[in-house]
Amino acid sequence: MKKLKKTIGVLTLAIMLMCSAAGCETTKLATPGEEKKISSQAEEKKTVTNKTEKKETDKQPAEKEVKEEEEEYLDAETVEDKEIDYSKYEERKSSSTQNGRSTGNQRNEGTDQQDQYHTDPVPEGMPAPVEPENTEVNTSSEDVCYLSISCDTILDNMDDLTPGKESMVPSDGVIFPETEVSFYEGESVFDVLQRVTKNNRIHMESSFTPKYNSAYVEGINNLYEFDCGKLSGWMYEVNGWYPNYGCSRYQVKAGDVIHWNYTCDLGRDLGQTWVE
Repeated sequence: MKKLKKTIGVLTLAIMLMCSAAGCETTKLATPGEEKKISSQAEEKKTVTNKTEKKETDKQPAEKEVKEEEEEYLDAETVEDKEIDYSKYEERKSSSTQNGRSTGNQRNEGTDQQDQYHTDPVPEGMPAPVEPENTEVNTSSEDVCYLSISCDTILDNMDDLTPGKESMVPSDGVIFPETEVSFYEGESVFDVLQRVTKNNRIHMESSFTPKYNSAYVEGINNLYEFDCGKLSGWMYEVNGWYPNYGCSRYQVKAGDVIHWNYTCDLGRDLGQTWVE
C-alpha cells in the first residue's frame, strides 16, 4: 500500500511538472456572485454592440441615398462613352412657355379661365372660337368677304430681313390687295386664305398645331416667321380685331374684312398688344 501511494505521488508530481513546462494554466472557477457580474457585463456589451450595428445599418440607406442623388446630378459633359437617359430630368428642367407661334394665332398662357386649347376668354362682343371638327361646310350656301395680305412693316426693318429675301417684299408692302372673295358657309379664316393664295398662285405654307386645334401660317410669299427678327411672323385681323385664337377656329361671316399682316415686333407695330 505504501508503495502504491508512493507511485501515485510520483506520477502526480510528474504531471504537475509537465503542465508547468508546457505553460498550462489552471482555470479559476467563478463564484455565483462573480458569474452574475460576468453575465451582466456580457449582456451590456451585447446591447452596446447591437445598438452600434443598428446605427450603422440605419446610416447605410442615407449614405446610399446621398450617393444616388450625387450620381443623378452628375454633369453629363463629364461622362464619356455612356448613354444617358435624360427623360428623368424633365421634371427638374425649367420649361419656358412656347411663344414661337404666338405671332400667328396664339395667346399668352397662365390664366385659370382658358379653354382646353389654351385660349383666354374672348373680349365681350367678339366672336367665340368654333372648333373645326364641329363645323360643317355648306357648299350650297355661298357669300362674300374681303381679304388682303400685307408685309409693309418689313419696309421699316429691311436691315433685319433674312439676306436674299429682299425681292419677296413688294415696294409698297402689299402682297395681295383687299379684294372681295367668295366663301362657303361654315368656312374659317384659314380656309379662305388657303383658297385665295392657291387661286392667285401665292406661296403659303402652314402646319396644324393640335395643342391649339388650329392651322398655323408659317409663311406667305416666301416670307416666314423670324425672317425679320425673332419677334416676326404672320398675324390675322378680322374687322379691326386680332383674335386670340387660331385662324382655323374663326368662322367667317358675310362681309368680314380679313387682313393678314406681317409683324416685326410681336404685333406692336400693328397696334395690337394682347400677346404681351
